[in-house]
Amino acid sequence: MAEVKICGLSTPETVEAAIAAGADLIGFVFYPKSPRYVTIDQAAALAAQARGRVKTVALVVDADDALLAEITARVRPDFIQVHGSETPERVADVARRSGRPVIKAIRVKDEADIAAAAPYAAVASLIMYDAKAPETLGTALPGGNGHAFDWGLLDGGSRPAFMLAGGLTPANVAEAIRVTGAPIVDVSSGVESAPGVKDPGLIRKFIEAAKRPR
Repeated sequence: MAEVKICGLSTPETVEAAIAAGADLIGFVFYPKSPRYVTIDQAAALAAQARGRVKTVALVVDADDALLAEITARVRPDFIQVHGSETPERVADVARRSGRPVIKAIRVKDEADIAAAAPYAAVASLIMYDAKAPETLGTALPGGNGHAFDWGLLDGGSRPAFMLAGGLTPANVAEAIRVTGAPIVDVSSGVESAPGVKDPGLIRKFIEAAKRPR
């Protein structure tokens, strides 16, 4: 059983569907190239709808200070998720400037990528292990590409608080939790009927599978 984050929400209806299904966190994407992109105006309204009912996460990619300040002031997220090439120093700076706990996404292909997360453990509240997109995927985004990595890389041993993402679906999330022991799972494309279009039925099935007692 794990907590669930539904990322890339963009409409009041899908925010409501995620909350009704039992999501613990929901995410808004501030990366213009993503099909899940929302403006600050949109996100502020969606966050207000969710406030007090579920935790909210603002996902940014190498955001500058001005964008971070506007998101913090207007959207008032519970977490900032940094999904770009941010250094540990920048992660610490984002936490200080925003006054919010920071989730740092680490893109994973092999054991070296897992090891690369170590310097972030002291400055990020959570590490998110996400799949590194194949080099052949010319349209790759920083996240939400629908690809999984070898979950066995996270099998065994103790590690800082983490989230698991990358290629998760209602069909495989239970196995992913079993293999990795992930306390929190994150899904975006795995609950969509088309890029950026969340499916309430898939959201419900995903959360049911993730929270099913084992």
